[in-house]
This record gives sequence, structure tokens and C-alpha cells, in this order.
Amino acid sequence: MQLQLPEPSHDALAASRALHQLIADEIRRNSGWISFAKYMELLLYAPDLGYYSGGAAKLGKDGDFTTAPEITPLFGAALAHVAADLMAQTAPQILEFGAGTGKLARDILTELADMGTSIERYAIVDLSGELRARQEETLRDFPQVTWLDRMPAAFSGVVIGNEVLDAMPVNLVVKAEQAWEERGVGLADDQFVFLDRPCDASLVAQIPEADALPVGYLTEVHPVAAGFMRSLAAMIAAGAQESGRGAAAILIDYGFPAQEYYLGQRSAGTLMCHYRHHSHPDPFYLPGLQDVTAHVDFTAMASVAIENGLELLGYTSQGAFLLGAGIGDLLLRTSPEDPMRYLPQANALQKLISPAEMGELFKVLVLGKHAHLPDQFARSDRSHRL
Repeated sequence: MQLQLPEPSHDALAASRALHQLIADEIRRNSGWISFAKYMELLLYAPDLGYYSGGAAKLGKDGDFTTAPEITPLFGAALAHVAADLMAQTAPQILEFGAGTGKLARDILTELADMGTSIERYAIVDLSGELRARQEETLRDFPQVTWLDRMPAAFSGVVIGNEVLDAMPVNLVVKAEQAWEERGVGLADDQFVFLDRPCDASLVAQIPEADALPVGYLTEVHPVAAGFMRSLAAMIAAGAQESGRGAAAILIDYGFPAQEYYLGQRSAGTLMCHYRHHSHPDPFYLPGLQDVTAHVDFTAMASVAIENGLELLGYTSQGAFLLGAGIGDLLLRTSPEDPMRYLPQANALQKLISPAEMGELFKVLVLGKHAHLPDQFARSDRSHRL
């Protein structure tokens, strides 16, 4: 497939070729085949060359995609109100995974300060060197912010992960005539190609009613994200044991519950690539220069968390969650009679909450220990759909 996309710079192309060579060498060392999860891990996180570990801009007009915090500060301000309520039940700390440019942290901290809510520490775990440098610049006025190289062993407070789960490597499986197979990556004339081989039963076990799906059905399974959820649960349990205080994790991402994830209409999976604000399906295009993501199976994530001791506090659409968090009232702090300031914010809010845009595609999963969401979220809760 020949893609008509913007040309990269000479240096970017050289970095992409270096990553291509690194992945090709890995394939040769492994008898000509690696799992797609391994390919995606190298693609995104190979030291100095991977999409998130390299130096290219990821977010905003110069990057490849835009996230909710980049659209409007109202997103972070609304989250701050939920975080304030949850910190009052747990501990005055926030831990953010994958903090992007740092804008979400800045908006949350700014709103908390305006509310008079104190926070002892705002810790960030981010694997991107380029993004960490931007975060340090964005957050230089907030001494509460610290950076961690890995998930802490114990934590109490509020965990935030906005578009984190979708960036975790996935395995691909496809239903063949006789059995499920795993779709991995091999080489043909030094170019990456998909290659199928017999599938480990543990990968198919995540798919509900896998036997009922038709031959040729391709989908993703999420053992890496499931491992993250187990670690998250262990961290929160350790925090509760050490301090006697609980925690709540707010995970925001695009995805579906299992009953929707494995519908017939998604027989080609949900894998998607993002390059210079263009979306396309080819994960072999310019390795290291594009983002590669898959939608989240929220049923699988919630199940793993509950099996490992967390409680399901809520599950709903992003639109409903933000409205419950009071984002409409936050918008009205800008007078509609000042259209030059009000209309851009109203349009941005519409993008976040409209079912036709981000409001329905993005979901919010809230898990925790010794904590509960404010009562107003009960009206829109969809936990029964998981």
C-alpha cells in the first residue's frame, strides 16, 4: 500500500531507517519472527529511536495527534474537581502516567490552587525523553511536581492516565480454519511483513466467545496492559497497607467493553497509526516516526484490576464524566456575552463531550481502594456494560 503522507526530514528518515535495522536484527535473532507486541514495543520505546523515546514532537500542531488537554484547559480543570474530592478521601497526592506535554498537570494544579486545595506531590511517570523535557518547561512554576523513572512500589492518592493504555503493545490474533493463530512480524526482502504461527491459548482466553467468531477474524489482545493493571493494583494495595489510606485511578482512553470490542464489524481489529494528523492502518510505515495504537478492551482491564483487589468505582463515557465533573459550569466562568473568548472554549468543550466526537468514543474507567466517586456520577454509570 502506497501512502500519500507528508515527507519526513532527512534526520527523521535516518532515525527511522536505524530503527528499521534494529527491529530487523531482532527478527533475525528470533528465527525470522517476533510477536506484534514485541514489534510495537520496539517501534514505540526502543532507546533513542522509538516513537516515544526519540526526540520528535508528538503532540499539538507540530506533532501527530492532539489529546483532550491540548484542546482546552477545561478538561484539566474538570479533572481537578474530581481529584480534589478523591484526595480528600485518600491522600493529597497525584500520580500521572504518560503526562504528554505537561499541560494536563499544569491545568489540574492551576485549578487546585484556585480552589484552595493543597497537594503535597504531583508525580509523573513518562517514558518519553522529549516529552519529559517539555513537561519540565511547562511545569517549572510548580514545585510539587517530581518525575519518576518507574511506577512506585506503593501509592495513596489519585492516579491519572489519559490515553496511556492505548499506547501499550498489543498481540494480534487471527482465527484460521482450524484454530486461532498469532499474527507476528517477519521479513521479506528486508521489508516487514505479517506472518502467522500457532497461537498460545492464553492469548485467546481474553476473547469472550472466541469460538463463535468467524474464520478470518483479526483482533488485538492486551497482555501488556493487563500487566500494567496488575502492577497498579499491587501499588495501591501496598499504599493502603503502608499508610492506611486508599487511592483511586482515573483511566481515560478510547475503547469499548468486550461485548462491543469483539463485534463482527470489527473483524479487522482496531489498530491505527497516526502521522502528522493523518490516520492510516499501516504499522510498517516509517518506524519510529508515527504513533501506533489500539483501542482498549475496558472489560479486560476492569476484570484484571478486580481480580487483583481493586474495586470498580465507575465506568462511563468521557462526555458524561466531564459533565458530571462540572465542566459546563467551568465554561460559564467565561461570559457568553464575550463571544471572542467564549465561543472558542464552547467549541472546544463540544469536541470533548459530543457523542459525534470524543464524548462517546472515549471512556472513563475509575478503580480504587477505600474511595468512591461523588454521587452525581451514579446517574451516568455504565459499569453494568463491562
